[in-house]
Amino acid sequence: MAPAVHPGPTYEGDWASVSEQRNPTVYANFWIYDVDREWRKLPDQERACAREQLAQVICASSDDVTLRGAYSTVGLRHDAALMLWTVTENLDAMQQLAVNINRSELGKYLINRYTFLGLALGSRYTADHAPAFISGTPPKRYLSVYPFVKSHEWYQMPFEERRKAMAEHGVMGREYPHILTNTTSSFGIADHEFVVALETDDLEDMVKMVEYLRGAASRPYTTIDTPIILGTRKELEEALADLG
Repeated sequence: MAPAVHPGPTYEGDWASVSEQRNPTVYANFWIYDVDREWRKLPDQERACAREQLAQVICASSDDVTLRGAYSTVGLRHDAALMLWTVTENLDAMQQLAVNINRSELGKYLINRYTFLGLALGSRYTADHAPAFISGTPPKRYLSVYPFVKSHEWYQMPFEERRKAMAEHGVMGREYPHILTNTTSSFGIADHEFVVALETDDLEDMVKMVEYLRGAASRPYTTIDTPIILGTRKELEEALADLG
């Protein structure tokens, strides 16, 4: 279970002032991999040993890095086959895990298509909203992840106008209580500003919610919210087996 972090108060200004009131920073990272075609040409036994080795590499880091979930994206994306959602308070340990994955036998055939890194800072617009994974809520069957960027015009609006728009967005989203939302911040550490991760056991419900939220007042200020990566959560060994 990921360490608990309190979302902190609503605050307009320097996030450093908020961090003084917070527990240690929690990082979430989504690694999306494709697999080289040469991988499937290897003998079955060689591939089985490589999959087992990679599972051991990931489990060996569990004291420092939590695997929220391993997700098969086979057949759901043309450019990806595996997604790993990792959570940690130790960014160096997370980076070392990425290095160890690359050094593994299977890692030699993995192609890192996307990396979506963010910090669980909570929301500056409401004091009671934190990513679901921070609260210890168990993961759901499906995960949809995408980077998110708002326009410059959004940040030039008065704070109260932005808060009102986000309050409306929150009220609309709460009409779909079975969907877990996990939004992390990436300002200055990635090309995107946020990472949005939605978890559900019902994809139809998710599709309806996302379409519904297109009508929110804040929507016109969205500039980037793709690529969208959809994965099915499986046991690590099963997700690796889906690679072939």
